Amino acid sequence: MNMRKITSMTLLTSLVVLVVNSVVLYIVPEGRIAHWANWIFLGLTKEEWADQHLTVGALFLIALILHIYYNWSLIVSYMKNKAKELKVFTPPFAIGLLVTLAVTVGTYFHLPPMSTLVEFGNSIKEDSAKTYGTPPYGRAELSSLKEFVQKERLDQDKSIELLKAAGVQVENSDKSLKSIAAENKLSPQQVYEIIKPAKILQPGPAGGTPSSGGPALLPDPQPGFGRKTLAEACTELGLEPDAIVTGLKEMGIDAKPGMTMKEIAEGCGREPREIYEVIRTLTERK
Repeated sequence: MNMRKITSMTLLTSLVVLVVNSVVLYIVPEGRIAHWANWIFLGLTKEEWADQHLTVGALFLIALILHIYYNWSLIVSYMKNKAKELKVFTPPFAIGLLVTLAVTVGTYFHLPPMSTLVEFGNSIKEDSAKTYGTPPYGRAELSSLKEFVQKERLDQDKSIELLKAAGVQVENSDKSLKSIAAENKLSPQQVYEIIKPAKILQPGPAGGTPSSGGPALLPDPQPGFGRKTLAEACTELGLEPDAIVTGLKEMGIDAKPGMTMKEIAEGCGREPREIYEVIRTLTERK
């Protein structure tokens, strides 16, 4: 058996698989969304694609080391000048090094075209968030049904009734959304959509019309809060953008409905989470 040929073919085939894995992981939704929507591509979950990327990457690295070993004399010849003297910094080596450094440094400083590639990947992930939806809070699918309905202000009995009416089997409320979804061949997101109508209505001002979108906010913002505009965040939280803009300005924070929460936070030297805390404070005053 010719080990040189086997090494070259292993290097080639593992490279092809690695490229496919890399493309999939480039477009895959963020972990929180993938778990929430039970994202699967070609029969594999995000974790399974990542596992393959790791193991095939290790195989590629081993094959590459062997390839260098078997072709060391040829590689050394590339680092020799016309007088056949060994020179590490030959023109080909210098150019290769400069290209590698340019990509590395350009990525660190967010320079195009590296930044364009990164931003395009981020835009794909943002679109996937709109397509598949985002969990109400981090790793919500791991919460028991009982805990989930409490956090989301849903009526537990009505939630179970809605699930049973939809043909979803629920043994008890101590099971996680992920388990309930898996047992019924659904995603946690689909389970949530079924029980959404069980939102507990809260009395409006002065005994007015009940409302399910009350100002009581969760202790922590939802994942991806920093990327949302103030208008988008207010819509999701059931708040009036103009009132929040006015309240933020009174606290010395410059904000506009079209600005992202990250931009608002950076403008006053804070983090998006801190802006969320300020908004919570404003709603509690009302």
